[in-house]
Amino acid sequence: MVHSAYDCVQLVADCPSKIDAVESYGSKLLAACSDGSLRIYSPQCHSQPSDHHSPLHQEPYALEKTLAGFARRPLISMEVLHSRELLLSLSESIAFHRLPSFETFAVITKAKGANAFDWDDRRGFLCFARQKRVCIFRHDGGRGFVEVKEFGVPDVVKSMCWCGENICLGIRREYVILNATNGALSEVFTSGRLAPPLVVSLPSGELLLGKENIGVFVDQNGKLLPEGRICWSEAPTEVVIQKPYAAALLPRFVEIRSLRDPYPLIQTVVLRNVRHIRHSNNSVILALDNSIHGLFPVPLGAQIVQLTASGNFEEALSLCKLLPPEDASLRAAKEGSIHIRYAHYLFENGSYEEAMEHFLASQVDITYVLSLYPSIILPKTTIVHEPQKLDIYGDASYLPRGSSGLSDDMEYPSTSHMLESDEHVALESKKTSHNMLMALIKYLQKKRNSFIEKATAEGTEEVVLDAVGNNFASYNRFKKTNKGRGSIPISSGAREMASILDTALLQALLLTGQSSAALELLRGLNYCDLKICEEILQKGNHHAALLELYKCNSLHREALELLHKLVEESKSSQSEITHRFKPEDIVEYLKPLCGTDPILVLEFSMLVLESCPTQTIELFLSGNIPADMVNSYLKQHSPNMQARYLELMLAMNENAISGNLQSEMVNIYLSEVLDWYTDLCAQQKWDEKVYSPTRKKLLSALESISGYNPETLLKRFPPDALYEERAILLGKMNLHELALSLYVHKLNVPEMALSYCDRVYESMHQTSVKYPNNIYLTLMQIYLNPRRTTASFEDKIINLLSPQNTTTRKVGSATSVKPKGARVTKKIASIEGAEDTKVSSSSTDSSRSDGDGDEFSEDGSTIMLDKVLDLLGRRWDRINGAHALKLLPRETKLQDLLSFLGPLVRKSSEMQRNCSVIKSLRQSENLQVRIHL
Repeated sequence: MVHSAYDCVQLVADCPSKIDAVESYGSKLLAACSDGSLRIYSPQCHSQPSDHHSPLHQEPYALEKTLAGFARRPLISMEVLHSRELLLSLSESIAFHRLPSFETFAVITKAKGANAFDWDDRRGFLCFARQKRVCIFRHDGGRGFVEVKEFGVPDVVKSMCWCGENICLGIRREYVILNATNGALSEVFTSGRLAPPLVVSLPSGELLLGKENIGVFVDQNGKLLPEGRICWSEAPTEVVIQKPYAAALLPRFVEIRSLRDPYPLIQTVVLRNVRHIRHSNNSVILALDNSIHGLFPVPLGAQIVQLTASGNFEEALSLCKLLPPEDASLRAAKEGSIHIRYAHYLFENGSYEEAMEHFLASQVDITYVLSLYPSIILPKTTIVHEPQKLDIYGDASYLPRGSSGLSDDMEYPSTSHMLESDEHVALESKKTSHNMLMALIKYLQKKRNSFIEKATAEGTEEVVLDAVGNNFASYNRFKKTNKGRGSIPISSGAREMASILDTALLQALLLTGQSSAALELLRGLNYCDLKICEEILQKGNHHAALLELYKCNSLHREALELLHKLVEESKSSQSEITHRFKPEDIVEYLKPLCGTDPILVLEFSMLVLESCPTQTIELFLSGNIPADMVNSYLKQHSPNMQARYLELMLAMNENAISGNLQSEMVNIYLSEVLDWYTDLCAQQKWDEKVYSPTRKKLLSALESISGYNPETLLKRFPPDALYEERAILLGKMNLHELALSLYVHKLNVPEMALSYCDRVYESMHQTSVKYPNNIYLTLMQIYLNPRRTTASFEDKIINLLSPQNTTTRKVGSATSVKPKGARVTKKIASIEGAEDTKVSSSSTDSSRSDGDGDEFSEDGSTIMLDKVLDLLGRRWDRINGAHALKLLPRETKLQDLLSFLGPLVRKSSEMQRNCSVIKSLRQSENLQVRIHL
């Protein structure tokens, strides 16, 4: 016997006749005896009148009256129809009697010889079995009963019961479902060979069918239910249902089992010669040969106490759910107490996950559960739950227990394991198994959502109060002390509990090797205690998790210092731990900080600028950090990377660099080139045609960008070197004659001079300048007058860079620079102005005289006539022929000009022919118009 669910009380003793059937009506007992009489018994100590709702009493009953001749033959069965105040009896036929007078109301003569019946109280339908026939009658109000249907069945019916609109029949060794509408039969299963079929209706409308000593659950259509099976000790002859138990009449005793899977044995009532068992409104009636006993339920509170004390916690919890709604507080207290006791029992026996489920159901504070894990370090809290005050079993207010004193008799295990000293923490942590921690993780994860919601709502409420000015001072104090949720203000109860939970959860995840889950926890919204978690992560070398801890607490400097340390270690070590960290990780970390802390971004970007410059520059660009700020920081802390930064900035986005930064980049290149030039000059190895990488960058920058001041740069150049750079600057200042002189006489590279002319011509042509041929004529003058241009070059440069010359020339200026003594320029201008006039012989002579006397210069250098002829042959379509011929010397042979004049004349003739055709067409068109007019 597990516990006492029922108290067995003898109600009637020494009945003079053998009892064949028993029933209750209100607080009265009805006993049908073998002599055909009906004996009515009532409580001895209660003389008050009772109705059919009154319960039976746990006291001896006395005979109130005897109705002799109630039936001609002994009654097989009887049933009180409470809703209609009728008594249904089965003897030689079925009769109905009015209550409480027991007057016979109706007799169904067709039921003569019936051996089984069942009443459907909802619809007022009666079905009964007679031989191999099943009849259905309907109660017709006060006028009696009306036959509805009659069906034939294969064999004699042993047991029957309504199941919805159909009838379940037990015939010989099988069960069938009879359709009450058309009489169709559908088989369910066989009933067995040793015991007769037994059909029992359940309160839910389902059925319990007996098969030997097993009770099988089926629905109203005869389909098996997944609830399982009740296994009785022996095959029962009768079964009654009184939730939450089922009582079965066995040959030697009455067996009571729970209706909750796995249907355990609850109680055994040993009585001899029990003939019938019947359900009453508050008890179970047992009919013996000459006495009647009653099984009265023990109060639920007492049963709960018994079950809990015996360790049958599941059954105790199921009984708690049956407590009446008015005892809600008592029910909650008892359930919480049982859940906690059950959780301790399971925990001590190694069922950790199940234990955590019951801790979760008990709503006990998480600090109580965490006290079972000494290896878990918890943050200090202002909400103190001392173990002696956490009395979940006594009368403490932590879990209200209502007014019942039943719980005082319960014995509870000691909680001394919660008071272990700190000296055993290390030992206990080693003994903590993986399963224990996994169960704790699941428990904390289920509790976490509600804790985080409360903590977040609490923080939102403080912000709202601060916004309206009610808690300004306290909220400011909170913001100072709770930077990144690192510490929690005293008034924050929900955040304190969230901090305890998250801190414990993080430790449990790390102890079970779930580093990835720990990372996910720290990446989301969390309230992990900074100090405790930092120490644990450092000891365990959980570097990635430590970075996330710093990040979520806005300790970006500490995070970046750690990340830089890990990157440096990964360069010198090949271990798996540090190999994951690369300089790009620092760049990725810095990206979200560009808008909030640009100085910190600049400080730590210097550490990775050399190793991954492209990503770092992209960081500066995507983060919208001002370029001037970045350049200034680089100039101060990493000057060797300043040019690299400006180069990448210019390559990625030319518009992102201002003119000042462009000028600074050019000056950086120039300084490096000048240092290189000085070193080579000291070694007497300088060569104008040697190009270092920096010099190449300088040349490219001078040509491609336009934000610098060329005149300022020219002052830094040495007088006898870097002629190509000087030529580019002079070109930017529109001093084309000087630039071409450098290409021709200093560098001796005519091809560069020609390329220079092409660039100038094309730029002028794109801007629609009136006289694009001027630049080629200037080059011709330089070729034809080498002595004059060379001699005047230094003077012009000196005049250009003298302090008296204060004119500032910006690159890209549309104003032409007119050097002193530029006789050739004047001459070319006069030639261009005389484009449409005849050239007199005197002017021709004077133009020739410019080259006549210079064929051989004083130092023996000849004019570069072959270069002039080559220029005319290659660029004949860009040079005004008449002007070019005027500049040539008299001795120039016409045959040498064939490559120039040939295509020029052909083009001129073609243009003349085209113009003549156009003129004729227009005259013809004019004539047609005039005729039409």
